[in-house]
Amino acid sequence: MRLDSNDFATLYDRHAAELLGFCVRRTYDPEVSVDLVAETFAVAFRDRRHFRGDDLAAARPWLYGIARHRLGMFFRRGRVERRALARLGVQRRALTETEYDRIEELAASSALREQLAVALDGLGIEQQEALRLRVVEGRPYSEVARALGVSEETARARTSRALRALRESTALRGLMEATEDA
Repeated sequence: MRLDSNDFATLYDRHAAELLGFCVRRTYDPEVSVDLVAETFAVAFRDRRHFRGDDLAAARPWLYGIARHRLGMFFRRGRVERRALARLGVQRRALTETEYDRIEELAASSALREQLAVALDGLGIEQQEALRLRVVEGRPYSEVARALGVSEETARARTSRALRALRESTALRGLMEATEDA
């Protein structure tokens, strides 16, 4: 698949915030992380002809590979580059307090994503699919039923069971209680 500018807009919308959290958790510096995400997408766009995936879903690991490479370069060369920028008097625009808080929020949300992934893995494939169609994609039950090849009542039951299982998940329950206490 060849990636075009529309594909990059989609990839940015889907993955920029997630990549930002990924970088913040490794650098502990939101401002540097914003730069790393920008570099990641710039390099990905420059090297888009090297992308070998069949669809946009395959671009996610490709982007993470680029981000990991940029992080490695940052840690290897970061000290030298920061000193050179300081000597030249180049200053990055400081993040606003709102931007900084949002980035920290994104980084902290990784725990929730990880716990949710564990809880979702505990569901049967039929429940996962019903949940994806109804909750993630927001389809009406009639469409969920058609997509799954079941009655509307069965689609409702699968979705309901999946949501109940997630609510009863000990990992998610503990995380939700901690969030409510905060």
